[in-house]
Amino acid sequence: MNAPLKSSIQPVVRSNLDFKLSEIPRYWFGGDPFLTRMFDALSLTFPDGERYFIQSVRLFRDQIKDPDLQKRVADFIRQEAQHGIAHDKMNNLMREQGMPVDQFIQRLNYMMNYDLKNRSPEYNIAVTAAAEHLTALMAETFYGQKDTLRNAHPFVRAMFAWHAIEEMEHRDVAFDVMKDVAKTPEWLRQYTLLITTLLMFGFTIYRANVMLKHDGFSSLQRLQMNIRGLPWFFGKKGTLTRMGKQYRDWFKKDFHPSQHPVIAQYDVWVKTLAETGDPIQAGEAFWQAAED
Repeated sequence: MNAPLKSSIQPVVRSNLDFKLSEIPRYWFGGDPFLTRMFDALSLTFPDGERYFIQSVRLFRDQIKDPDLQKRVADFIRQEAQHGIAHDKMNNLMREQGMPVDQFIQRLNYMMNYDLKNRSPEYNIAVTAAAEHLTALMAETFYGQKDTLRNAHPFVRAMFAWHAIEEMEHRDVAFDVMKDVAKTPEWLRQYTLLITTLLMFGFTIYRANVMLKHDGFSSLQRLQMNIRGLPWFFGKKGTLTRMGKQYRDWFKKDFHPSQHPVIAQYDVWVKTLAETGDPIQAGEAFWQAAED
């Protein structure tokens, strides 16, 4: 593994982006209830999860002396706040569909508040850095090949594309705070990725199945959906399986997020948004520029 590099891109705060989420159908992923609810379940964690990330970074804000890192932290906080706003709108749609969104969020907040109150600041910033590693890799994985999200509704695909872009822009901010300011022990850094991975995907699968139950699908139907649908994510050639090598890089002692290249079509999204001012057009251009 190469030595850490200075980040080649800087976080840019973009606000008031309209993805017209009120116009999307109930099963927006090609009419597939399972894939739709898996992505919905992932989206559910973002608003409050990102507020937790902000709180974790703020625990060390007064200790940051480097002006560049201070600015990147400020932009990280503002980007995460915007992500929360967008995914809150997605969550409201799920509420309108009769999903137990508030029950999910209450449980999530209980867990995060417990960690903030009862675990060390070093632990919390490590969890944040680990989660940022996961989301940056998912951004690359979901948008690296055009076929992955071909059946997703363009408006939702555009929202996740914007989120993906900004995850790549600030993917090393929490990591640098963890390493350079918090001085988190190496064993704790590695442990938190494992526990964060298990919790993130475990709760995503659980919440997706609860929502499918509220959609009216029987236990047998849900079992069949899981058998057919989970390999899309975790099978031998699954979407998330493809990020295995980069995921494991985390466990190398000299790892730094900037060692992973930014997704190839990053500039396409930035240029299209600048030219059109439309995040949906930017998301479409970004997706179209992926590998066939």
